[in-house]
Amino acid sequence: MLRVAAVQDAWWEMLPEHARQLPAELALVDAFLDDERFIAPWRAVFAERLGRPSVPVETLLRLLYLKHRYQLGYETLCREVADSLSWRRFCRIPLASPMPHPTTLIKLVRRGGAQTAEELNDTLLGKLVEDKLLRCRKLRIDTTVMEADIDHPTDADLLDHGIRKLGRLVRRIKASGAARRTRFRDRSRSAGRRLKEISRTLRRRTGQAVGEIDRLTGEIAAVARATLRDVAAVERNARRTLGERPSGRLAHVVGELAETVAGTRRLLEQTALRLAGIRIIPDRLVSLADPDARPIRKGKPQHPTQFGYTALVAEDERGFIVDHQVQRGNPADAPQLLPAVQRAMSLTGRPPGTVVADRGFGTAANDLALAELGVQRIGLQRAGKPGKARREYEHSRRFRRMRNWRVGVEARISHLKRSFGFHRTRLRRLAGAQTWAGLGIFAYNLQRMTVLSR
Repeated sequence: MLRVAAVQDAWWEMLPEHARQLPAELALVDAFLDDERFIAPWRAVFAERLGRPSVPVETLLRLLYLKHRYQLGYETLCREVADSLSWRRFCRIPLASPMPHPTTLIKLVRRGGAQTAEELNDTLLGKLVEDKLLRCRKLRIDTTVMEADIDHPTDADLLDHGIRKLGRLVRRIKASGAARRTRFRDRSRSAGRRLKEISRTLRRRTGQAVGEIDRLTGEIAAVARATLRDVAAVERNARRTLGERPSGRLAHVVGELAETVAGTRRLLEQTALRLAGIRIIPDRLVSLADPDARPIRKGKPQHPTQFGYTALVAEDERGFIVDHQVQRGNPADAPQLLPAVQRAMSLTGRPPGTVVADRGFGTAANDLALAELGVQRIGLQRAGKPGKARREYEHSRRFRRMRNWRVGVEARISHLKRSFGFHRTRLRRLAGAQTWAGLGIFAYNLQRMTVLSR
């Protein structure tokens, strides 16, 4: 059941004046969030009268701001808010009331999802335009990698993970009363021994180590195939039990088992290709926990390959993030430019005067499309060797000034990664990454508003 506001607490009035005052940043954010439009996205998530009362939305919004502003875990967030009078007052939690449980906040964020985060950002940007803080006269755009919350993947490690996960799911199915008499052998220890042998082999750094690692990886693949044969019988009998007495929990575990079986079979196909000498595998699966993550190469010497999602960031001249998109894999930059500019135009109703981006966005088609939209100054560097006229334009003072201003978006992305959790998403799958990025951008734009409003 939706609960918008918390119960007013008379105990706050008994505190001294200096104890009731909020820090300058929190006071500005508190006043800015005190708007019905920030409540509206949550109305579609909760019923108005059915179910248990939720955490008040005004409290939830402020808790999420503190979490992403200071990069706190849910448990740390609840502990810090409970221990601070100013943070508790900012979150509008009465002195006599208990703190929301961390798992409650996790469930609320998952329930809201990417759609709610997107609507919150749209509302925030619209309010910034109304207050004339966001003008969007200049726009600089770039893409970066938001890493998934996974370890560096190897074929052997991924297969070992699949074997262990299948064993856990089968134990949960048997504990629920299904497929109890079906034979299943847990081969986790067998796969683990070979994984330890691989780690010992890697330390030798000799030419023979590569062949030894391939042999051990093949043995782990054989263990995985034997596990899948046992799991097939367990899944078949579990579905028979599920048809006789449907259970929500059992249905969830059986569905997760089927998904893990499909992922493990895909890992076996990838491993067979690599052992056959095929190193380039399109659309490679790099995690069973986050199957939407993909290997991405951006040409960075210190990080040649990253695993996660591609994020586009569009920043205006005052430092606000007016548009962001998180996508699976590594799509081309150039087709993303025009939609990003059009989304920025929808905020202000007019085209930005200047649009700049790096060589990945620089095409003649993009230059023409931006000119048709009404953009007066276009600073898109072209890939390859430019012609004489283009070379003279790119060496002009006007273009060099736009190019120098474009470099600042790299610093903004670095700031988002260091201070607002944009470096690594802690929520899994594409929808989780979009939710994480949306809440981080929401906190960043709020904090940027406080800087420009002082």
